[in-house]
Amino acid sequence: MTTAQFLRALRKDQAGAAVIEFAILAPAIIAMMLGVFQVGIALQNYNALRNASAEVARYALVQYGTGNMLTDDQLRDYAISVGRGAPYLLNSDRLIAKVTTPATQRVVGAMEKNLEVEYQIPTVFEAMGLRGPYISYSRPMFMVTAAAPAP
Repeated sequence: MTTAQFLRALRKDQAGAAVIEFAILAPAIIAMMLGVFQVGIALQNYNALRNASAEVARYALVQYGTGNMLTDDQLRDYAISVGRGAPYLLNSDRLIAKVTTPATQRVVGAMEKNLEVEYQIPTVFEAMGLRGPYISYSRPMFMVTAAAPAP
């Protein structure tokens, strides 16, 4: 059989075409699936940060309403404990919380504090040494410190 005959026979042969097509498309399909999975992880972590910060704000409001003036460090520690607890289950090694009191208070009769939480998203590629990006969420907290004047 000559080379030209072999190439003609090879061109007409359909056996193994599906395997070749799969080998070409599989990396793209797997990359898209991993990307969708990674976006899902990031969205879940962002929602956990938002909901945990709302829980910390409610806690601070109740504590200030009962006369328990919490320090910034106490609120920060509470934010980390809420974030790593159920239902959020964030890794405390990746979670950073910071509570600050602005020098200028925007609302008269209320104590304003800012809560900033930051979290490094776990990635599906950490086994290869690739670290995930950080997501952050910030919210002001206004706690009423004095009773409103009677009309």
